[in-house]
Amino acid sequence: MLATIRHPATAPDGALPLVIAHGLYGSARNWNVIARRLADRREVIAVDMRNHGESPRADSQSYPDMAADLAGVIETLGGRADLMGHSMGGKAAMQLALTRGDLIRRLVVADIAPVAYSHDQSRHAQAMRGLDLTGLTTRGEADRRLSATVEDPALRAFFLQSLDLKAGGGPRWRLNLDVLEAEMAKIVGWPGTEGRFDGPALFLTGGDSHYVRPEHRETIRALFPQARFAKIPGTGHWLHAEKPREFEETLRVFLNA
Repeated sequence: MLATIRHPATAPDGALPLVIAHGLYGSARNWNVIARRLADRREVIAVDMRNHGESPRADSQSYPDMAADLAGVIETLGGRADLMGHSMGGKAAMQLALTRGDLIRRLVVADIAPVAYSHDQSRHAQAMRGLDLTGLTTRGEADRRLSATVEDPALRAFFLQSLDLKAGGGPRWRLNLDVLEAEMAKIVGWPGTEGRFDGPALFLTGGDSHYVRPEHRETIRALFPQARFAKIPGTGHWLHAEKPREFEETLRVFLNA
């Protein structure tokens, strides 16, 4: 079973729980602020995807396997929930919707399409694995060392959220970097899943992102006939981190419609 962070509803009104699936190299913790704010009327459950955070390590990072993990979480919640996934988590959410749509009331896919991409994120796994952890005690020092291979400070800050400086035996990554690199073709790819999810689906993208292109819409609509499209202006792929209040409000409007 996946590790989860549960955010109980502050004023529950019977709304179905919301499950959040993060993207590659992320974790449930990345979503703490948004999850807490969305938990005003419903429980919000953020998961650590397999090979991330505190979830089990496995040899596969395929979308059928990740979807099965999410199904297991939803089944513990009564068998039906709203589901939001970003990037890799969005593909896993789409895979589940197409194969076990009965588990999902409303689907939100953040800045990803059901297509294979040509970019490769292996260099980031290599950079993290190459970080010298010897004698490392502060995040500032970790950032300084990682800057030798990762120039973007925002990207370094994101990766370093998965570095456990207080682990027994010394610092360690809360990521199964070997498997994530080995399975990268599956992660950036798409298994060509057939099927159809007839429930409401929101494809929410960053206005400056190129992950969901106009030519992807035909494919999306064939699989998700009720798909709606929305953009958050002035944001890229990390739209939820760049404009969290706008992202949160868009989700709230869609889920409460």
